[in-house]
Amino acid sequence: MIDPDMLDWAKMDGLVPAIVQDAASGEVRMLGYMDRAALEATLRDRLVTFYSRSRGGPWRKGESSGNLLKLVDAKLDCDRDAVLVLAEPVGPTCHTGSASCFGDDGAPGIGFVATLAATITERAAADPSSSYTARLVAEGVKRIAQKVGEEGVEVALAAASGDKEELTAEAADLVYHLLVLLEASDSSLEAVVGELKRRHMASNATASS
Repeated sequence: MIDPDMLDWAKMDGLVPAIVQDAASGEVRMLGYMDRAALEATLRDRLVTFYSRSRGGPWRKGESSGNLLKLVDAKLDCDRDAVLVLAEPVGPTCHTGSASCFGDDGAPGIGFVATLAATITERAAADPSSSYTARLVAEGVKRIAQKVGEEGVEVALAAASGDKEELTAEAADLVYHLLVLLEASDSSLEAVVGELKRRHMASNATASS
C-alpha cells in the first residue's frame, strides 16, 4: 500500500488523478481525483474516497447509492503524480447504472472470467427453478464435480479429434462448470490465481538460482 507522503502533490496543485480498477477482473471502473485527505481516508477506512471538484470537498463513492468501492490495494505511478486504485466494486460504479464509466463492454480479455465468476456467485443464491447455476449448486458438490469430469472428457475428445470449434465450445463448458464447482466448494477463482502466481514465482526463483 502506498504512503501519501510519496506523492508529488505540488505538481497537480494538491490533486492527483486516481484510476479505479476492478481488482478481480481488471476492468477500469472510473477516474476521479484525490487530495491528501481523500487518499488518507481511503487508506484508513478501506473505502474509496475522492475530492469532488464540484462540491469542493471529500466525496466517498457510493455514500448515497450504496455502490461503494472497497479498497483492495493502491499503487503509485512512476512519476509519483497518479494513483491506481484496485477495488472490489459493490454494484455499478457509473451514475448511469453501468458497471463502468467507460461503457458496458465489460472486463477486457480473460478478465471476463472473473466477471463470470462474480455472476455465478450472485446466481448461486437465486431460485433453482429460474437459474441453471442455482439448480446446479442446489444439487451439491458431487453432482457438479461429476459435470466437471464429463466436460473434461469432452474437451479431451474434441482436442483429439482436431475440431477447434468443438474444442472451444467444450472448453467454455468446462470453465463454467469449474467456476460453479469452486463456488459450491467455498473456494474461488482468486484462490486458484493466487496458487498459480505462487507456483510461477517459485519456478522463476528456482530458474534464477
